[in-house]
Amino acid sequence: MSVITCVEDLRLMAKKRVPKAFYDYVDSGSYSEWTYRENSRAFDDLKLQQRVAVNVEGRSTASTMIGQRVAMPVAIAPTGLAGMQWANGEMLGALAAKRFGVPFTLSTVSICSIEDVARHTAASFWFQLYVMRDRGFNASLIERARLAGCSALVVTLDLQINGQRHKDLKNGMTVPPRLTASNLLDFASKPGWMLRALRGAKTFGNLAGYIKGGGDVIAISKWVAQQFDPTLSWDDLVAIRRNWDRKLVLKGIMSVEDARMAASIGADAIVVSNHGGRQLDGAPSSIEALPAIVEAVGDKIEVWVDGGIRSGQDVMKALALGAKGTMVGRAFMYALGAMGEAGVTRMLHILQSELDVSMALSGVRTIDEIGRHNLYQRRHDLLSRGGVRESQDRAEPAIV
Repeated sequence: MSVITCVEDLRLMAKKRVPKAFYDYVDSGSYSEWTYRENSRAFDDLKLQQRVAVNVEGRSTASTMIGQRVAMPVAIAPTGLAGMQWANGEMLGALAAKRFGVPFTLSTVSICSIEDVARHTAASFWFQLYVMRDRGFNASLIERARLAGCSALVVTLDLQINGQRHKDLKNGMTVPPRLTASNLLDFASKPGWMLRALRGAKTFGNLAGYIKGGGDVIAISKWVAQQFDPTLSWDDLVAIRRNWDRKLVLKGIMSVEDARMAASIGADAIVVSNHGGRQLDGAPSSIEALPAIVEAVGDKIEVWVDGGIRSGQDVMKALALGAKGTMVGRAFMYALGAMGEAGVTRMLHILQSELDVSMALSGVRTIDEIGRHNLYQRRHDLLSRGGVRESQDRAEPAIV
């Protein structure tokens, strides 16, 4: 593909270059995948309000997220197995993010370890924690993140048990990949991926040194499956807040009640997220849940959103609904699988360019100027017993 103009181009390229099991791991949701699809569709329901004859010279997409200056209010979300999309993918993604000027979040179940990424980037990044049954393991990961200079801890709350993803089961998705006849044929059709895979890390870097059995991937996978903790409570998060003296972000918030709890324990930010539609199928889209949460806690804590963001227009829509930041997961994984570090850099430039142009055509010059006035507000006719009549309050149109 000679000209890459959008994230969809990168997705199509990744689909051709990444083995099916690993591509499907990214491009899938749980059960019927309704929530996964709804995350993107809900953005399509939101429309931007065009403005003209407004001075938009000197625009800037720069902002801050939890006090950190960012080139645009977009962070790379924690994504498991990024190193299986492209060899050493976490290190390459972190380096691309550093050079561009946005935060990178390393997953607990990354292929490259915390220490690998720290050595490769020589820059601060964020670390995502899954709270496991083994509290000693949690403490060791937090301490490793501290020693590596991670400036924020992102605790993912919506994986107390693992949602079923049919594609993973049908593909027999494992790390490293199971050498079945169909997998071998698939790998043979992707020689570039195979050559890179031979040179890259092949196990869960953050886990191998801790679990009995060392680097045995089967032992690690079984341990992880048994360790997601259904007893996770707010008391655990209070303890984490007490022991982590840097920025704390809680990810997986979809209700006003949980948002208020997060604010009350002293978290610095929350991410309105349904885990990309990979956990509770039938849940609303993240962007649909966002406005009520912003209204409830937006003056007490930073509210971000992820799920379904594929363009700079999506970023602007999220900001217009009150989000102070966004996170992108699948867009990052598509870009990584397509072109490695160069793909991630290209993806970030695409998002920034789309955001900048959308701001200009909406009549705003800075991120702080974006608000609900930038969303097109439909005028609704009201039904009465006498039939359809025009609303008497058309000067006060409903917010989408």
